[in-house]
Amino acid sequence: MESRSRSMHKLTAKICPFLFLFLAHAAHCFYLPGVAPEDFHKGDPLKVKVNKLTSIKTQLPYSYYSLPFCPPKKIVDSTENLGEVLRGDRIENSPYVFKMREPQMCTVLCRITLDAKTAKQFKEKIDDEYRVNMILDNLPLIVPIRRSDQDSSTVYQLGYHVGLKGQYSGSKEERYFIHNHLAFTVKYHRDPQTDSARIVGFEVKPYSIKHEYEGEWNEKSRLTTCDPHNKRTVVSSNTPQEVEAKKEIIFTYDVEYQESDVKWASRWDAYLLMNDDQIHWFSIVNSLMIVLFLSGMVAMIMLRTLYRDISRYNELETQEEAQEETGWKLVHGDVFRPPSNSDLLCVYVGTGVQFLGMVLVTMIFAVFGFLSPSNRGGLMTAMLLLWVFMGNFAGYASARLYKMFKGAEWKKLAFRTACMFPGIAFAIFFVLNAIIWGQKSSGAVPFGTMFALVLMWFGISVPLVFVGGYVGFKKPAIEDPVKTNKIPRQIPEQAWYMNPTFSILIGGILPFGAVFIELFFILTSIWLNQFYYIFGFLFLVFIILLITCAEITIVLCYFQLCSEDYLWWWRSYLTSGSSALYLFLYATFYFFTKLEITKLVSGLLYFGYMLIASYAFFVLTGTIGFYACFWFTRLIYSSVKID
Repeated sequence: MESRSRSMHKLTAKICPFLFLFLAHAAHCFYLPGVAPEDFHKGDPLKVKVNKLTSIKTQLPYSYYSLPFCPPKKIVDSTENLGEVLRGDRIENSPYVFKMREPQMCTVLCRITLDAKTAKQFKEKIDDEYRVNMILDNLPLIVPIRRSDQDSSTVYQLGYHVGLKGQYSGSKEERYFIHNHLAFTVKYHRDPQTDSARIVGFEVKPYSIKHEYEGEWNEKSRLTTCDPHNKRTVVSSNTPQEVEAKKEIIFTYDVEYQESDVKWASRWDAYLLMNDDQIHWFSIVNSLMIVLFLSGMVAMIMLRTLYRDISRYNELETQEEAQEETGWKLVHGDVFRPPSNSDLLCVYVGTGVQFLGMVLVTMIFAVFGFLSPSNRGGLMTAMLLLWVFMGNFAGYASARLYKMFKGAEWKKLAFRTACMFPGIAFAIFFVLNAIIWGQKSSGAVPFGTMFALVLMWFGISVPLVFVGGYVGFKKPAIEDPVKTNKIPRQIPEQAWYMNPTFSILIGGILPFGAVFIELFFILTSIWLNQFYYIFGFLFLVFIILLITCAEITIVLCYFQLCSEDYLWWWRSYLTSGSSALYLFLYATFYFFTKLEITKLVSGLLYFGYMLIASYAFFVLTGTIGFYACFWFTRLIYSSVKID
């Protein structure tokens, strides 16, 4: 049996190098591939499965057999998890027949004759640069592409293109050509003791070739363009197969087997290192260091300033000196006055706690490899389930705050907490799903899955929110450290830089700055069909986001109270939550600079999903800022002597 610790050393170093700074020598990050290894002996059949057709230009996946490719005798759907269905995965069997370590050459798959409709379908998919995705032993199919730069390194592309566009020599008319010959390479790691092997690589080189044969076509016909008996193989696309109505296409494939030194536990390295660009690492480290430095400076300033303020206030002895108070102590009688729309604030705070719990647990699982890319749909499934089961924390947090505001209708509050964010998100999702249905894409969530989502929401999440709300409301109310005056104090005119809108917008810049570099890679993985696996870095960025949201909100809250403005409740939430606005603006910038989306439907999908993501980010960061400010105000007003 292979040694897991040695074989995974390289990948471990990629995933979580900087966790060692925090966890010292006791730290141990590891990678769980998600499936048990399967041993194959010579001649064993290998199941090649086909997945969805994908395009980074349209973002609309389609089932493999939505195009008239060669079908097996009976198409069998594989069982998909919730995350795979939501991603648009449609995994089905294929007519490809592989036998372990038994090479094949020029195997004819089928012969089809195009009509006007099928020719148009192929042309549309070639125009939109659709790729065919296949799976062997849970490994996605990749196309090796050699770079033309100095180091001539090899990069890998997920899936092969359906076809390509080009012109015949001497002609300016653009033609469409289909990749009808696939040269597969299956890489395996052999155990010399048992002679069994494990699959560690699945590659393909696609070719477009107009196959020729003698006489009338039948099952025993031999191709003259690809004949294993004459050792004639396809090595180029010099005579490509054109896509036109009434033209026949013969689909063929080769299978080659290569022994590899790569062990089974490290077989995902080729997929995870698709963009092995050193600037990624330097950018992340640079971002983390800058934010840590700023956070440290902010913390030092706050500690010194507050210590001096509290000492001075506590040294006031005479009544005359007390009457000359200025600054944040002056508003002690109003600082804990319940805000306007306090019910809505409680709802958003509770939802933010639910998000915080979901993200934190998901990150921990991801760092330890439980949600690796090999477990397709695992990340999305885990996030949905965690969201549902974190409902009790949402109900508890909102009810505790609601009772502090002297609220009495906790059931109404619990229902709003359970339905506010999910309701808005589900409404947007439903509209987007209807649009996808209209395009007949496999990305459209089936009715059964939609029903399962609603059942999880109302059958599990809502009851848990009510349970949490009941427990939270039964707890004793949180007492304010100082008494609140009956008559509200008049707020003096504020300087221009203390204007609520201005300070809120300024407050969101630093939290966004902590994540925007990592955000680029996350958007790339989602919209450019690449894997994201650097969860160690992402976890550190998330921790720094928490610290940054807390500190920037505390600083601006302190300045606000010093200006005798005690309306801090909503502003503390909106200050850090405004980073979501910058996230959406950055997503807009990314759309116009990095993506090649031209269709209106695809653009609507992009901005719809990014709107949901930005809304979730607003709720998460806003809650962090609110609780930081809540703790801060209670701390400082309980530390001074109030006459």
